[in-house]
Amino acid sequence: MHVILADNQAIFCAGVVRVFLTDPAISIVAQCEDMEQLLEAVGSQQHSIVIFPSSMPSDVHGLLDHIQKAESRSVMILEHEATLDDSVANRLDGVVLRSVAAPQLVDCLYRVTAGERYMQRALVKAMPSPDHAGAKAAQRLTSKELQIVALISEGCKNREIATQLGTKEQVVKNHLRSIYGKTGVSDRLELALFTVHHQALAEVVESTRLALVRTG
Repeated sequence: MHVILADNQAIFCAGVVRVFLTDPAISIVAQCEDMEQLLEAVGSQQHSIVIFPSSMPSDVHGLLDHIQKAESRSVMILEHEATLDDSVANRLDGVVLRSVAAPQLVDCLYRVTAGERYMQRALVKAMPSPDHAGAKAAQRLTSKELQIVALISEGCKNREIATQLGTKEQVVKNHLRSIYGKTGVSDRLELALFTVHHQALAEVVESTRLALVRTG
């Protein structure tokens, strides 16, 4: 299945891409950061599954018209505490929450590809519970460790991280062992997914990433 992934949250995108790369049946044909890129991708990559956040399009119905014209299918990522109008919901092929777990997202794609509608109606109006685990992890990680988490979420390898932070690769490996212990994960993929699914940590990591971009 061909997927067009549109989102302006870099950490979430990185986590989703890592998940999709583990499934040979899923091929990401375009990644878009804004509506202009998304509309261009929808027009050029027909018969795709278009994943986009509820916060991106100012005219949702207009976007859905483009997707329908391209004979593609639509999956909306519903932002935290957002509401979904029935007129929009009835046109979507799938709806998942921003906090969707990786297996659920993959299951959504398979169901939508098979012609089913994946609508988490029971979850649409649910309020997110306090992210104690994410907040605790954010407090335990040092500023250097947060920088490494941010770069891991961007898909950087240890050597690239060491170069960007002006340190040695072995030092990065030592930091990673500490990060894994503090977050309770065992590898880079789990770390990226843990960050994506814990809003409190994701927000701190995103701020760290933006600071790195400004100083880089």
